[in-house]
Amino acid sequence: MKKKYIIRITTLIIIIVSIAVITYMPEEARSQKNTLPATVFIHGYKGTYNSFGNMLNRFENQYNWGNKALIYRVYSNGDLRVYNLNKGKVKPVFIQVIFDNNRASFKDEAGWLANVLHHMKENYQIDKVNIVGHSMGGLVSVKYIEEYQNDSLYPTTNKLITIGSPFDGVYNDTYFQINRDEAATDLKPNSAALQLMREMKQAIPKNLKVLGIGSTGDQIARPESVNALRMIIPKDQLKIVMIKNQALGHSELHENKHVDRLIHSFLWNNQGITE
Repeated sequence: MKKKYIIRITTLIIIIVSIAVITYMPEEARSQKNTLPATVFIHGYKGTYNSFGNMLNRFENQYNWGNKALIYRVYSNGDLRVYNLNKGKVKPVFIQVIFDNNRASFKDEAGWLANVLHHMKENYQIDKVNIVGHSMGGLVSVKYIEEYQNDSLYPTTNKLITIGSPFDGVYNDTYFQINRDEAATDLKPNSAALQLMREMKQAIPKNLKVLGIGSTGDQIARPESVNALRMIIPKDQLKIVMIKNQALGHSELHENKHVDRLIHSFLWNNQGITE
């Protein structure tokens, strides 16, 4: 009788402990399928946390468009560190990616981005994303889309926005006298990396929608270079908005409320772009 009593008590304790473990299991381990696309932000050449930091702060705290849920730091060896900022307000909406080596080649950064997106799918069950890339971040995003489309490994890319991305390279010889690294090599007009991106344009998914944003005041990504995105993305999948503002320079693009509105209209306004 005493033995049966001990068994019952032991069983009850096991059940209680099991319930407690499930209840307090970390959110990332028991996250549910996220049906809305998360929006992933990729900085450009020599970019840092601050590149998209102010924009994401406006999106979250000024406009109430969502919340910044995750930050991925990518080390130079490709390892990831994830900062989970989601405190239960909503499911992950904005995700910021930061490369420690922010002067790496298109190929390396696209591979690292693939690692990040694979981690999102495996650990947060994110099956669909939008991608926003500034400058070289837009180029890297296109290369990722061309080379890493496998729905079993990576989220499907729903929409892409490139901001000040020079798809025909940087038309500035002085720029390359100052900057001498793998990224700078890829950013030169007619570089092998840019040519390969054009050659692989057939890999662009037919249902991908793309918005390219540029400025007449951008001296790094000149309007002609921004418009070279037309050589990669089919006409019926692409819209390019060129902001006519000589004071709106390259780094100011992600600090501009007009750009904010363009992003919102394209990603979340079903009625389309409001310029």
